Amino acid sequence: MDTERPFGRALCAMITPFTASGALDLDGARDHAVRLVSEGCEGLVLNGTTGESPTTSDAEKAALVGAVRDAVGPGPSIVAGVGTSDTRHTVELAHQAEAAGADGLLVVTPYYSRPPQAAVEAHFLRVADATTLPVMLYDIPGRTGTRIEPETMLRLATHPRIVAVKDCAYDLLGSAKVIARTSLAYYSGCEELNLPLYAVGGAGYVSTVANVAPRQMRAVLDAFDAGDTAGAARLNALTLPLAELMMASGLPGTVTAKALLHTQGGGGYVREPLQPADRETVDGLRAAFEELVQS
Repeated sequence: MDTERPFGRALCAMITPFTASGALDLDGARDHAVRLVSEGCEGLVLNGTTGESPTTSDAEKAALVGAVRDAVGPGPSIVAGVGTSDTRHTVELAHQAEAAGADGLLVVTPYYSRPPQAAVEAHFLRVADATTLPVMLYDIPGRTGTRIEPETMLRLATHPRIVAVKDCAYDLLGSAKVIARTSLAYYSGCEELNLPLYAVGGAGYVSTVANVAPRQMRAVLDAFDAGDTAGAARLNALTLPLAELMMASGLPGTVTAKALLHTQGGGGYVREPLQPADRETVDGLRAAFEELVQS
């Protein structure tokens, strides 16, 4: 495992396809996963926020990991979301993901109960001790209500299986400080911070927008790695209109990603309580997408 980029650089926070009746669409998931890998994704994050994990059963989560693993083979990394508000349940899902063929675990901060930092730390350590898989911490206080504070990150970084962070904290200073003091691989979970975080030592991104524009998202990192920082900035700027519409328009990224994919013959449907995007939103997304791919 590459300690600097344990799951690759360009990871997609993959949608979970459903049929019109609401059933899990494993054929659609296989097809989408194969396409994403063929278009430059080095890893896939399943059963996360974009994957509608709050509305999928444990059995569905395991089936999705197994189906995607079979479809893409052993090369691309598969990181399985296992985080819940219950430590015991999270440990059970971690064991399940390991058995299904995941390469790593995405573990979100326990939500709703708003545990203090000592309890947050204990939760992550319990999950990290439960399997042999490397762990990506998921810091997204806007959804969970609780931050993984930088000092907590520093302590967690000493665990041999806690190797990465999906960073949605919107605190570039705090993230840069932890990057400088640990070997944690920081993955941007906010498209507008993909390039800034990468420039200060981040490992890459876990992107919802990559569901529809995987080549364009990866091209930014490729340019930066080639030493073309001006080119990376230009390519990054091209992605921003679509990213803004998908991620900052008041709709969840799951809804906007599936709306765009649906216009392309894939993606499936969202599960309630989410609702599909309206026609005006779809038209705007489609126009921004076409502008990006033609630029």
